[in-house]
Amino acid sequence: MTLAYLLKLSRPRFWLYLAGPVAVGVVYGARSPADLFTPTTIALFAYFLLPANVLLYGVNDVFDADADAENPKKADREVRYGGERVVPLAVVASGLLLLLPTALTPPAAWPWLAGFLALGVAYSAPPLRLKTRPPLDSLSNGLYVLPGVAAYTAVAGAQPPLLAVAGGWLWSMAMHTFSAIPDIDPDRRAGIETTATRLGERRAYAYCAACWTLAAVAFGALDLRLGALLALYPVGIALVGWSSVDTARAYWWFPAVNTVVGALISIGGLWRLVHG
Repeated sequence: MTLAYLLKLSRPRFWLYLAGPVAVGVVYGARSPADLFTPTTIALFAYFLLPANVLLYGVNDVFDADADAENPKKADREVRYGGERVVPLAVVASGLLLLLPTALTPPAAWPWLAGFLALGVAYSAPPLRLKTRPPLDSLSNGLYVLPGVAAYTAVAGAQPPLLAVAGGWLWSMAMHTFSAIPDIDPDRRAGIETTATRLGERRAYAYCAACWTLAAVAFGALDLRLGALLALYPVGIALVGWSSVDTARAYWWFPAVNTVVGALISIGGLWRLVHG
């Protein structure tokens, strides 16, 4: 029962939001197929697939317990934290587990791993509690790109292109605010201020479209094919915003969309790796 609870708390639908960037970072940092599967890459992927999600969402649920009492999605798709002692223990254990992949990576990757840990905790936990300080709630969600940056650095032995980091950061900012749009009413009732509650639904849509457009431009400057692929996001959110589709429903489509896009990006990297 405890394991099932922790697995649901870790949001399996969103596991690839952290592990996916690791895969992309490894593929584009590799110089040969032999670089793809090493103790370092396997440790990074395994950590960001599950323990990192327990850490991130466990901290969130502990410090959002009062607000989540008003959130309907906690009743079915997620879990509602009720003071279970196992959650803080699992969070601490997951934080300590980061030492394993850190020990296998070169020092150049350590700031990115430390940045993930710092932002992952500070996003939900006081005293900073960045999720209640717009626009820092959106800006801080660049934490999702940091596992990929660390993986690239560990495999390539060099830092990734700045445009790739910027593009990934902007993409994460948009995804975060889009995910907060269904929570606007529950957050307002709970007295929580976010970029979405401050902007309101329509302007939040525009903000997400702008961030995703800039992300597409950044990636397009590296490779036009990447830019074209990422351009699907501002088009998609425009269609959702102008249609009668409920935002809460559209939000749950995105894990599948993001998985497909991430897979296409990875396949492109593998093609480059194999065929030059």
